[in-house]
Amino acid sequence: MFCHGVTTYGLFWDHVLEYWKVIQDRPNKVLFLKYEDMKEDPISHLKVLAKFMGLPFSVEEENQVLIEEVLKLCSFDNLKDLEVNKNEKYKTGRPNSMFFRKGVIQHRNMTSMDSCLRRLIR
Repeated sequence: MFCHGVTTYGLFWDHVLEYWKVIQDRPNKVLFLKYEDMKEDPISHLKVLAKFMGLPFSVEEENQVLIEEVLKLCSFDNLKDLEVNKNEKYKTGRPNSMFFRKGVIQHRNMTSMDSCLRRLIR
C-alpha cells in the first residue's frame, strides 16, 4: 500500500506536504527527527525533543541518571517488549508489532524497497 502512496492516514505525499506547509509557516510547531540521527546521538536528540516540547532538562536532571532512564524506557527493545505492542492491534486491525522490525539503521528488504522507490519516483 505504501508504495502506491496509501497509508493509514491517507495519501503519503499529501500527508508530508501538509507538514511541510506548517513548518514553513510555523517552524517552532513541527520537529523533524531522523531515526538514524537519534540512534547515533540519542542524548542530544532527547534534549532537543524535551526543549521543543517546552520541558528542557535542568542541570540537575542532566547530571543525574534521568536522561539515561528516559532513554532506557524509550529504547527500541523496551518499546517492542511492551504488552500493548506485542498483543494489541492498531486501529486498522493490524498488530502493533508491525511497527517494530530490528531497530537497526538501514535494515530493509532491498528488493521490495528498490521496487517501491522506483514506483514512488515515477
